[in-house]
Amino acid sequence: MTLTKLILALACLTSSTLLAREAKVTDLMSKDLPNLPGKEGLMIIVDYPPGSVDAIHRHNANAFVHVLEGTIVMQVRGGKEVTLTPGQTFYEGPDDVHVVGRNASKTKPAKFVVFLVKDKGAPVFVPAN
Repeated sequence: MTLTKLILALACLTSSTLLAREAKVTDLMSKDLPNLPGKEGLMIIVDYPPGSVDAIHRHNANAFVHVLEGTIVMQVRGGKEVTLTPGQTFYEGPDDVHVVGRNASKTKPAKFVVFLVKDKGAPVFVPAN
């Protein structure tokens, strides 16, 4: 195998490995909140493959997290990094910047449900610095 072919093969393997580590988000339910004009409730499931790491982001929402499987690590700017296991919860406020969000394991998946109260039609995930 030539050096060029070897480099191309490694690049393909690396990029597919990186893609496999992205979280999978599944919408469960969305509901207008008539007693909170302009707001909606949204429930999602997040599946973290082994080694998955989120980019720094915000939700511009009240976000309630409940871990279903595995172990995740969460932190908002100015807060402490916390490690959560099944049954544990985490909260992010509308002004929080989510600086750490990752699967604590490099070998096992993790799964959690998130309930958000947000502006109707606003994006769930907004990149931040």
